[in-house]
Amino acid sequence: MSPSHLQNSNAAIDTPPRPPTPEHRFGTLAVHSGAHHDPTTGAVIAPISLSTTFAQTGVGKPVGAYEYTRSANPNRDNFEQAVAALEHAKYALAFSSGSATTATILQSLAAGSHVVSVSDVYGGTHRYFTKVAAAHGVHVTFSPCIEVDVEELIRPNETKLVWIETPSNPTLGLVDIRKVASIAHQHGILVVVDNTFMSPYIQNPLDHGADIVVHSVTKYINGHSDVLMGVAAFNSDALKERLSFLQNAIGAVPSPFDCWLAHRGLKTLHLRAREATRNATTVAEALEASPLVQSVNYPGLNSHPQRAVALKQHRDGMGGGMLSFRIKGGQEAAERFCQNTRIFTLAESLGGIESLVEVPSSMTHAGIPREQREAAGVFDDLVRMSCGIEDADDLKADVLRALEKSAITSKSDAANGQA
Repeated sequence: MSPSHLQNSNAAIDTPPRPPTPEHRFGTLAVHSGAHHDPTTGAVIAPISLSTTFAQTGVGKPVGAYEYTRSANPNRDNFEQAVAALEHAKYALAFSSGSATTATILQSLAAGSHVVSVSDVYGGTHRYFTKVAAAHGVHVTFSPCIEVDVEELIRPNETKLVWIETPSNPTLGLVDIRKVASIAHQHGILVVVDNTFMSPYIQNPLDHGADIVVHSVTKYINGHSDVLMGVAAFNSDALKERLSFLQNAIGAVPSPFDCWLAHRGLKTLHLRAREATRNATTVAEALEASPLVQSVNYPGLNSHPQRAVALKQHRDGMGGGMLSFRIKGGQEAAERFCQNTRIFTLAESLGGIESLVEVPSSMTHAGIPREQREAAGVFDDLVRMSCGIEDADDLKADVLRALEKSAITSKSDAANGQA
């Protein structure tokens, strides 16, 4: 091997990154955003940078952009850039979980601050609002109809934040983001939207006036039920300064390997979201047609009370992969249904490639008092389903089989005076 060849082999390979532009469509952005070619090897997929610390050429003079992995890490940077691109944001910050994301945003508020939130929120969010935020002087008022109530619930000089889930968990209620944001902004109040159920592919809340969009990355963005992570995206320089300080100071950050996995999962989000929507639509239509079902909550159905909002805010009016329904036969029938499915796995969480089913009143939302649960529509007979990417006909058959088996059991119990 010639000396010149040796010299060239040790030099950085000239593989200039070709970042996508905002003009590119979602699939292109998903595959290429934050996906920089390795300057040394030319690797198309970024290596995992597991080092917790980075060398310095002098005191306070790191070799590159990194000093300590809690403060910043190449894999986290790559993932945050990708999420920002997909949510049409200037910035994104990743955290160790969706709950840590929520906690950091609430921690940014001063004691004495007030928050207005939709009633039907994820159980962990409700727990944080009522048990933790209150302990450090941040108080939350819940509204079952935030579009109507928000102006009346605002407390002058106290309300700092409006928190929205749309669709809500688990009743799939929708909120007109633009309508709420317009009112909130008149009072100088920030609007946060939890976009976990829809993912950046189906809905981009910042485009509709939200100030911060948050996700449990654990769900659709990662999409493979093997990473715990959260993320917040926004455009404000002031929010970037405040939240990145808390991200580092609190230290609830994801590992480099988890960032690498989540970034890999994000690259196929558009494919998974489309298939999950197709499957959920098939299942929702089958459930709606069944006499064994009381009601179905799915934004992709024309019967959904806020279908017009879905048509306005969701890509192509898509309903997403999540739905819930009330089964005839009460809580026992709901539990039997979950145990009788063969493809749907009885488990918490959502947004993975596999289909899941659960009873929120006894599982994800069990920590919310019964009276508050039912006021938000979370009854004991409500079943929540996360449709994965299996074959739609198989999922439909599985649901109808489990439904009939559960209903037959319910009728038998009723005849014996046990229902």
